[in-house]
Amino acid sequence: MALWGGRFSEDPQADVARLSESISYDKRLYLHDIMGSKAHVAMLAKQKIIPEATALAIRAELDEIGKRITAGNFKFDIAMEDIHMHIESALIARLGPEGARVHSARSRNDQVALDIRLYLRDAIDRIIHGIRLFQKALVERAAADPRVIMPGFTHMQHAQVVLFAHHLLAYVEMLDRDAERLTGCRKRLNVMPLGSGALAGSTLPIDRQAVCDELKFQRITRNSMDAVADRDFAMELLSDLAIFGVHVSRLSEDIVLWSSQEFGFIELGDAFCTGSSLMPQKKNPDVAELSRGKCARLCGDLTSLLVLCKGLPLTYNRDLQEDKEQIFDAVDTAELILKVYPAMIGSMAVRADRMREAASDPALMATDVAEELVKLGVPFRDAHHRVGAFVKYCREHGKQLNETTLEEMQITIPEATAAFLKLFSPEESVAKRDIPGGTGYAQVASELARWQEVLKAMI
Repeated sequence: MALWGGRFSEDPQADVARLSESISYDKRLYLHDIMGSKAHVAMLAKQKIIPEATALAIRAELDEIGKRITAGNFKFDIAMEDIHMHIESALIARLGPEGARVHSARSRNDQVALDIRLYLRDAIDRIIHGIRLFQKALVERAAADPRVIMPGFTHMQHAQVVLFAHHLLAYVEMLDRDAERLTGCRKRLNVMPLGSGALAGSTLPIDRQAVCDELKFQRITRNSMDAVADRDFAMELLSDLAIFGVHVSRLSEDIVLWSSQEFGFIELGDAFCTGSSLMPQKKNPDVAELSRGKCARLCGDLTSLLVLCKGLPLTYNRDLQEDKEQIFDAVDTAELILKVYPAMIGSMAVRADRMREAASDPALMATDVAEELVKLGVPFRDAHHRVGAFVKYCREHGKQLNETTLEEMQITIPEATAAFLKLFSPEESVAKRDIPGGTGYAQVASELARWQEVLKAMI
């Protein structure tokens, strides 16, 4: 009979037991469950709810159970449903009635709320660290080729020239926002729910703050009903990880494009690519493609959890058991990406010649011509129109923008001088964008140095 079975005359049907079990996936919470139980029984003894000797025996046996699970010497049985019941049953098996005192003044509802918060605190710390290593890899790759020029794109069309390092630093900024969001999420989930019971608290004289302090939570929850029903922190985390996944997916798409024969901007190390089962010549950027695909899992995990919670009345409902697979999957997916991606970035060989060739089209400097007119006092919209007419003239006459004479340029841009004919250097175009946040050499060098110092302090 299950530990909760005193009111029942028979055990659940076999199929019901399979439907009810979560031990197949929530057993990963065992260390956090043990941590929470040790803090709980210490408080129970301090408050004289259970004998001190019982608390010491329970804490010692919890440590032994943890060692057995870690070593793989612990038997799991779906009849005991979840990790909480497994550990409590093991305690009772060794300590008898004294082991049964562990569950005084708590419910599985507040117990699982505690465990998942403890677990996610550690998971978020690992993910943030992984993100910092990811940023470091991007900064190092950018710093290795700080003056390589490439075309920047809008609408997947060549737009203006930028530094390759500037492009990579854009992703460093995205990842920094990911880390900031996760830091905020960790702060909001770092609240201690134990003592809320099933939904209404306890009549026993427990000291919730003592448990809070031992487990290093920021504060205790202020409403017992919210404490057991709340999964905001999990939804927020999965939202943060989905956004992280979108950032990874966008970088992956860039890498896939850059690796193609049409672009030929980079080549990835062989360890991060695969071949074709049919075509011997193929080298496919599979890590980037798979990472792009993993974004779908992260978005799906978020959607599933949102839908799971949207119609639940207060307080706890068994539906919430279904939150863990999405949470675990999202954490595992993010951590797997973070284990692979930094090393792939480090393996990237840059083909500066191909990038420079692609950036050499003088049309990429058309905006520079318009802005030169603005410096002469021409309103920007008028300047834009005149340069657009100049581009049209060149296309109709089969010429590049830098192949016209001054007289031809002055047909559509009467203010043009001989200096305008020298506005089509990619290097000069980059150098002139020397404003904060711009792609100018000095600005990018400054940002690289700043990020190197910032990450050195973080990692």
